[in-house]
Amino acid sequence: MISPFNDIVTRRLVLRLMNAEVISACLDGKLPEAALLLGAKIPVELLENLNTFNYNRQQLEADQNYMPWSARAIILANGNTMVGIVRFHSTPDPEYLRVYTRGAVELGYRIFSEYRRMGYAKETVRAVLEWAGVNFNITSFVASVSPSNVPSLSLINSLGFIKVDEVMDDIDGLEHVFMLNLNFITKQLH
Repeated sequence: MISPFNDIVTRRLVLRLMNAEVISACLDGKLPEAALLLGAKIPVELLENLNTFNYNRQQLEADQNYMPWSARAIILANGNTMVGIVRFHSTPDPEYLRVYTRGAVELGYRIFSEYRRMGYAKETVRAVLEWAGVNFNITSFVASVSPSNVPSLSLINSLGFIKVDEVMDDIDGLEHVFMLNLNFITKQLH
């Protein structure tokens, strides 16, 4: 096990935690400052949806244990450019996920438009699932996806997530809720 605060490195990507200073600079619209703190170029598209950072800040203020689960920049290893963001919505086993299973975490991700359809989301999701398993022994994951987001629905299905519910999100509207239980998949293979 390596420190859960370290970069998560894949073949093409570096998933780097965005600390409170980086998040504040993003929320203030100070991308050059945020980029300097992060150590990577940040596209202006990041500013189009700051809900992730507002939520992230609230979670960190409520629970310091949230830090390793919070927002990570998805950075191209060759080029040092941020292409998206990934995060878990909470620390493991939040009350709202207990209707589906115990010990789960919910993840969310966004790839900026210029970098979509290149496999970065799949590479990122696989990496954070492995990270959560190795560092925290997490085997149950939840993802909520809009029924109109066909690329994300395809990705989630390709990774073995199974639809378990539909919910109305106050911000995002109707979402399909998917769950992946790695223990269940392992048992099915043996």
